[in-house]
Amino acid sequence: MSETAVYAAGGVVWRLVDGRVNILVIHRTAYADVTLPKGKVDPGETLAETAVREIFEETGIHVHLGVPVGVSRYTLPSKRTKIVHYWAAHATDDAIRASQFVPNKEIAAIEWLTPKKARSRMSYPVDVEILDNFTRLIDDGVLHTFPIVVLRHAKAVAREDWSGEDALRPLTTRGTKQAKAAAGPLSAFGVRKIVSSDAVRCVTTVMPLAAALGHKIRRTPEISQDAWEEGTADVRAVIGHRVRARKPAVVCSHGPVLPDILRELALATGTLHGSYLDEAAALPVGAFSVAHVSADNPGSGIIAIETHEPKV
Repeated sequence: MSETAVYAAGGVVWRLVDGRVNILVIHRTAYADVTLPKGKVDPGETLAETAVREIFEETGIHVHLGVPVGVSRYTLPSKRTKIVHYWAAHATDDAIRASQFVPNKEIAAIEWLTPKKARSRMSYPVDVEILDNFTRLIDDGVLHTFPIVVLRHAKAVAREDWSGEDALRPLTTRGTKQAKAAAGPLSAFGVRKIVSSDAVRCVTTVMPLAAALGHKIRRTPEISQDAWEEGTADVRAVIGHRVRARKPAVVCSHGPVLPDILRELALATGTLHGSYLDEAAALPVGAFSVAHVSADNPGSGIIAIETHEPKV
């Protein structure tokens, strides 16, 4: 990230009305414009967390992030560059009913429109570009997706500094901070299932997430480094089950195992292998890649993949 740029995040919030996609636009009070919900990153916050928080603050609707739909860049009056990351974000009926939005000094109104009408009402060309990216997902029939998040465990005590079994190596102080910091951005993608190597360093990495969501951790040796080194791992079974389940999930494993996890995810979804998969697997400790898969047709390939690195 540039130290001089201003970073922000938001989303194209959508719902189905009689089988047709409608999107949410906001009418801002001070600017008298029509735009997409977004806002600046708070200190210590990730872009994904910002998008979810800002959408809620401006519309009252809790969402989870779907496919990334682009990045807009423009120059502010201060001459600084503003960079805004956007995701598609499905608003469920329950979330819409729970919204307590009322017009305020920042947002005069929110309005649901068809993409075509929204495009004609946007006040800024950069928003139109984001809407065009979003509309392509509709045209391709891949708007409704679920994420499979591949997470590398947080920083652990080095092997040479540990005299016990490798599977029992704990996280370092930095690793513990990384694990806690990961809970927020992982939650932004609506994770519902948590699958982890049974190694302590992996299980401990997802514990803060499990506590935040109130979910149990499914521990398995099938994606552990010990099993991988012994040739007894069964990555295909774990990933195949997650794709068939079509539920947002995080899979926490080890650096050497991640390429196999991404490779099996590509095979399970009919995705052509490319260098982007290798890049998504080459994660530093505490980082994760989000693979967005079509909920209607998982075999249509990975729709998008994005990588998030820890700030700790």
